[in-house]
Amino acid sequence: MSLLGKSAPDFTLLDTGREAVSLSALRGGKVVLAFFPGAFTGVCTSEMCALRDAMSNFNDLGVTVLGICVDSPFANGVFAETNNLNFKILSDYSRATVDAYGIAFPNFAGMDGYVSANRCVFVLDEQGTVTYEWFAPNLGTEPDYEAIKAAVS
Repeated sequence: MSLLGKSAPDFTLLDTGREAVSLSALRGGKVVLAFFPGAFTGVCTSEMCALRDAMSNFNDLGVTVLGICVDSPFANGVFAETNNLNFKILSDYSRATVDAYGIAFPNFAGMDGYVSANRCVFVLDEQGTVTYEWFAPNLGTEPDYEAIKAAVS
């Protein structure tokens, strides 16, 4: 389901310190939402580290980057600390947000009944409208980081 041109579904999720972060509170600035399947998995680590390394570009443009994963705030916290991530990682442990965005990935890694997020990126404008979206054709594919940078410029 495409959200392009639509208002991004609002959410309130816990960060790694178990503090609530609401998407609606970020209105007025551009936002990158990077959904990823699981902390400490190879491609997810590579993706989050690539975003970490690009943060100066995003900061210069006043863009907020949020990583979102279904893992617990505790696991996400260790993941963020281990990889020196310089943006918030949010926990969608109830899977309500991945459902709202239409990006639930059932039976992740062959585990029957385990639902993760598909690897997806959404760029939102200052009003919360989705201006760019990318869905991984398979979980082993990373996003086009230059396209994300272009979408926020």
